[in-house]
Amino acid sequence: MNITEQIRQFLANSSKNSLSPEELAAGLGLQKSADYKRLVQTLAVMEHDGSLVFTKKGKIQLPPENVLLEGTFRGNERGFGFVHYDDEEEDIYISKEHTGYAMDGDTVAVDILAVADPFKQKGPEGKVVEVRKRGFTQLVGEFTLFSEEEIAETDLYGVVKPKDKKLAAFQIFVAAEGIRPVDGSVVQVEITHYPEKGYGTSLEGLVTSVLGHKNDPGMDILSIVVAHGIPMEFPEDVLKQADQVPDAIDPTAFPERRDLRDQTVVTIDGADAKDLDDAVTVHKLANGNYFLGVHIADVSYYVTEDSPLDREAFERGTSVYLTDRVIPMIPHRLSNGICSLNPKVPRLTMSCEMEIDPQGKVVHHEIFQSIIQTTERMTYTSVNEILEDRNPETMERYQALVSMFETMAELHEILTAMRERRGAVSFEDREAQVVVDEVGHPEAILLRSRGVGEKLIESFMLAANETVAEHFNKRRLPFLYRIHEEPKEDKLRRFFDFAATLGLVIKTTKGSITPTDLKRIVEEVADKPESFVVNTMLLRSMQQAKYSEVNYGHYGLGAEYYTHFTSPIRRYPDLIVHRLIRAYGKDSSKENQEKWAEKLPEIAVHSSQMERRAVDCEREVDGMKKAEYMAAHIGEEFEGIVSSVVRFGLFVELPNTIEGMIHITNLKQDYFHFMETQLALVGERTGVTFKIGQKVKVKVTKADPVTQEIDFELVEAEEVTPIVRQENRKRRRSREKNQRNNRKKGNFKDQGKTKEKPGKGKEKSGKGKKNAGFTQSGKSGKKPNGKKGAKKPFYKGVKKKGK
Repeated sequence: MNITEQIRQFLANSSKNSLSPEELAAGLGLQKSADYKRLVQTLAVMEHDGSLVFTKKGKIQLPPENVLLEGTFRGNERGFGFVHYDDEEEDIYISKEHTGYAMDGDTVAVDILAVADPFKQKGPEGKVVEVRKRGFTQLVGEFTLFSEEEIAETDLYGVVKPKDKKLAAFQIFVAAEGIRPVDGSVVQVEITHYPEKGYGTSLEGLVTSVLGHKNDPGMDILSIVVAHGIPMEFPEDVLKQADQVPDAIDPTAFPERRDLRDQTVVTIDGADAKDLDDAVTVHKLANGNYFLGVHIADVSYYVTEDSPLDREAFERGTSVYLTDRVIPMIPHRLSNGICSLNPKVPRLTMSCEMEIDPQGKVVHHEIFQSIIQTTERMTYTSVNEILEDRNPETMERYQALVSMFETMAELHEILTAMRERRGAVSFEDREAQVVVDEVGHPEAILLRSRGVGEKLIESFMLAANETVAEHFNKRRLPFLYRIHEEPKEDKLRRFFDFAATLGLVIKTTKGSITPTDLKRIVEEVADKPESFVVNTMLLRSMQQAKYSEVNYGHYGLGAEYYTHFTSPIRRYPDLIVHRLIRAYGKDSSKENQEKWAEKLPEIAVHSSQMERRAVDCEREVDGMKKAEYMAAHIGEEFEGIVSSVVRFGLFVELPNTIEGMIHITNLKQDYFHFMETQLALVGERTGVTFKIGQKVKVKVTKADPVTQEIDFELVEAEEVTPIVRQENRKRRRSREKNQRNNRKKGNFKDQGKTKEKPGKGKEKSGKGKKNAGFTQSGKSGKKPNGKKGAKKPFYKGVKKKGK
């Protein structure tokens, strides 16, 4: 062992944190003059290379271990990003200079450069020191073919413009190997080289498949689906298993199931629904209570554990509902066939029957396997015509069922009142429907209306989900829950600060914020102009719901127990809940419980991830179609409302939910300051104020379906009470000087820029849609050079073009 190793080992094994040179020399037996001189020389070298450090008192110690945090990098189109490493901790801001060539979705190791400073409302900052796992290996985009001369010179077929907006700043080169697409093809590329030093904005890959041509009908949606990694086709073994499932059942073959075919049971769905997975029945009991039967398609009977169907359903996690198509979790033969509760044919179901008192409490319940035969296939429209419009023709057609629907409406009101009493926070969704023609072009954007028919089915499904969750929780059996945790304190605090600017006083219950407290706020402003503002901000303060093997309750519903039991055709967690019901009905042994306790955490995490993937895909398709729709309305004026205010401008939402941006550089009348706590832009000279909830009229100036960007120009705005800015004299004079200089130049070039350190008050990528897709194109303009002797270049000498 050399002297360096002896020093390290002695310091590591010492009971003291630091030692003087004399103590170290004595400990190593190096007290002779020559030995001591050698020790001092070695210590100097070790200090220089960082393998030891000297304290302020001249003592020696090993350097502190560099503790790295591992998390997921979320990149922003502007180059910076955030790393999420713990649900309970604030994300780490990563500046553009410190990304270490990490890309969105990568698993990275981060060194903390600056800890969070809550007093300055500043989060932690870090530096990516290692990319440990790439978040994606494939991408989808539009291919541009090089000329024959360029191909020969560069050994590349061409370049791909990626569909993913977060890759807009990258050039994707296609190696001249394998598939050679035609110009304009939409292709899938397998990445072979990622960004590195000297090639920070470049990737290289091979074309693995050609999805079609960019002008083919439906190619726009298909490319988004593939880009999100959502499979379009089922594997052969999955289809083979589905084909083996019979088209009908013989009820006599299931003597162990409870036969409910004599009950009056109906499905109530949208008119275009084909996968009918829930049916209901309601009647009044002699004791004044209500009987509610919720019968769910027993998909788990056909999708057996560890079968090809089961493995594929797990991987997909959920069905994906897009503008003009559905990508099912299980093959159509099952989802629209034997598993669908089609009218007047026997079907296998999992039933939850409940007795509910006039206060909405479930006083008795049973959960069991059953057989039903629905009496009628009802639509929401028909039920609404009976209960709301009292349409004579519809009531005559369904005369035998009208009384049951009226009882359903009564029970729905009781259940709604019960949830309101316990503090469920209710937000009225504004969901849009994109109407497209036969080739997929959007013809209209319509608001979906929700009548009593939609709402009563929702009430009954909530009741069944809660009842099933409570049943298994109280039996202390491993189970899968749908949880919604309490809002994080920092987000609630920002909401409280914002509410205070509107004069709202937040009352708490015993020092903590309950759903009832938040519900009280929503009710207080329900009939006021600021209702939209408060609802929007409160919704943003909430956490996302997810799946978990641990029951944390559902904060938004005010429910102590909650799961997903009612949609097993389209959600894998529901299928698992059915499988658990069957499994525990046969065997609740310790061994079986241990088996499920081990499996459920992975199922919960993966299901949550697949749900997020589906939601992102659905939103991207909606955003593209809305931009495509607005592209036909350039120059037209619309009335809307300010839905969000950020440092770089205003987002305006139209009544049909289409949202566009007025960039701060296009607000020419003044120099505007962003007031973060009040979410407003305030003019420096005029005091003109723009804030959330303000009515405006806008003109459409740009709509790009590729980037999903819609730009507006302000035509006029509702007058609102100005917000008085508080600014110190020195800073104001500096601002005024800059403004005078800009006026002399005849522009507002510095408008929207900030001298503050990046990361302060920035919107986090992926934390909401409000700042997504409204930035510069991110073109680097750099051309790869492929110098000789360099590490294997991606681009092998491209000189003429860096498309």
